[in-house]
Amino acid sequence: MARASVVGTGMTDFGVYTKPIAELFADAALPAMEDAGIENGDVDAFYFGNVLGGAILNETHLAPQVASHIGLPPGTSVQRYEDACATGSLALKHAVRAVETGEHDVVLVGGAERCTPAGTGIETSEMTRIFGSGAHRQYEQAPGMTTASVFALHTQRHMHEYGTTEEQLAEVAVKNHYHGSMNSRAQFGEEKTVEEVLESPVIASPFRLLDCCPFSDGASAVVVVGESAAESYGVEPVDVAGISHQANASPVADQPNPPSTEMVRRAARDTFDQAGFGPGDVDVTEVHDCFTGAEILALEALGLVEDGRAGPATVQGRTRLTGDIPVNPSGGLKSKGHPIGATGTAQIVELTEQLRGESGERQVEDSTRALAHNVGGMTATAVVTALEART
Repeated sequence: MARASVVGTGMTDFGVYTKPIAELFADAALPAMEDAGIENGDVDAFYFGNVLGGAILNETHLAPQVASHIGLPPGTSVQRYEDACATGSLALKHAVRAVETGEHDVVLVGGAERCTPAGTGIETSEMTRIFGSGAHRQYEQAPGMTTASVFALHTQRHMHEYGTTEEQLAEVAVKNHYHGSMNSRAQFGEEKTVEEVLESPVIASPFRLLDCCPFSDGASAVVVVGESAAESYGVEPVDVAGISHQANASPVADQPNPPSTEMVRRAARDTFDQAGFGPGDVDVTEVHDCFTGAEILALEALGLVEDGRAGPATVQGRTRLTGDIPVNPSGGLKSKGHPIGATGTAQIVELTEQLRGESGERQVEDSTRALAHNVGGMTATAVVTALEART
């Protein structure tokens, strides 16, 4: 089966917006189509990711509305996807499979979200409750668990088993803010120190405020085509070498070994099998660092470092731009931001630009292979994607 390729990318700045979802997405989609050199009528299918439109903006049947706004003609296959924070990656997976099987030739895929308290007028406490709707209603929502508390439990267990420290978690935030300081699209592009992280208020122990990603508004989009036709689009294509989706038990109490995040390990193995290369061959990675502990868990589950070694590797600088395993050159969710439905394809935008050599001062030199890791809900969904540049 032929591979799919990314031939166009577009992304907004991440931050606070009050414009309608359709307008926000257009700010990413139209540049992506322009980058690919295609017109509206060239798009066979449109796969759109959005999580909270119904809960926050009273908008649920969004795909046709957004498609109409960006000028896709009647007859285009359109669909909305929702899978918590992994929404954009799930939309991408279906776009890739549609192209690989020949169902569609050109697919526009991406997502948009408006979920900042400042942009929606919803109080932070209420927004936190809405974000928690990805938890099991009976066993997790009822006792008051939040996304932060679930990842905190995973991280506490990791600290117990491997000796990971709060200082090592803080180093993740410092590194990602350093990367984000070079990203003009980042929501919080200022640098931080370990002391600032450790002095910030406790949110869910061991996480402090600066261990947590922000609420974000924004949009991202990519154009996916068959690899055999990719070079005809006038840009350097990036091939999707592998993509895998795995699920975990929900509620989290039913997961057999939370710190090992087995779903990510399964997804990574499957993705690498498809790609024909392994974690040691990856040049640059974007991982789902919704909390600093989440990045630690991801690096080990993906096989980029040995179990228990992600904290020390971060302190040693191995995950910085100049390290041997550069992670989150965009600044990650922590600094760049996390507009839920847009996050998965935002990772692909970043990595496609890296593999094209278009990332400016954030460029990881000589990058030819990349990996994206996106997690949804209370660690119940994972998508791992491998990308490869043409050589």
